[in-house]
Amino acid sequence: MKNMTILIFGVSNVGKTTAGALLAEKLGVPFFDLDAEVKKFFGITLEQFVTSGTLEDRDRKRGMVLEEIVKDGENKVVAVTPISYPQYIRGSLRKKGVLAVELRDTPENIFARLVFSDENDEIYTDEDYKEKHRIQLIREIKKDLEWYGRVYRIIPEKYDMNGETAEETADGLIRKFNLFPKKSLAVYV
Repeated sequence: MKNMTILIFGVSNVGKTTAGALLAEKLGVPFFDLDAEVKKFFGITLEQFVTSGTLEDRDRKRGMVLEEIVKDGENKVVAVTPISYPQYIRGSLRKKGVLAVELRDTPENIFARLVFSDENDEIYTDEDYKEKHRIQLIREIKKDLEWYGRVYRIIPEKYDMNGETAEETADGLIRKFNLFPKKSLAVYV
């Protein structure tokens, strides 16, 4: 793979982090999750970050951290937190060797992947809560898809997951964008 930074965009719970990590593993390149990098950069939990300042201020800070991640031009995959103010990521999108892809799926498929996090950023599932609030949660996912559908018009490439697993999505991205995984070191007898 020639020097390429792959930025994976999409709404929350579409599968950016899971598919992105698998893609990076298959390509033999580093993986970065923008939320994790923001937490490291500012030394706070994600809960603390998302409850501080305005959304625009947080997006400006996310854009600054993303710029730091992509500036070296080395091979990597980055799962990008949903951004509402695209002006703060335009510089990263314009960098030479950047492939920006929006992952898309149906509200129902995104709902099936839905997980939650607590104030300590620990991920957990709560199927009872999900089912009890199914209609409301799907309505919120639809709003996110509509909003970010407009915001992400600046993302040049789209990948429709159609309910694929993270593994299938990583393989599909490799095929669609002619990415070449690292060679296996296994010896076949």
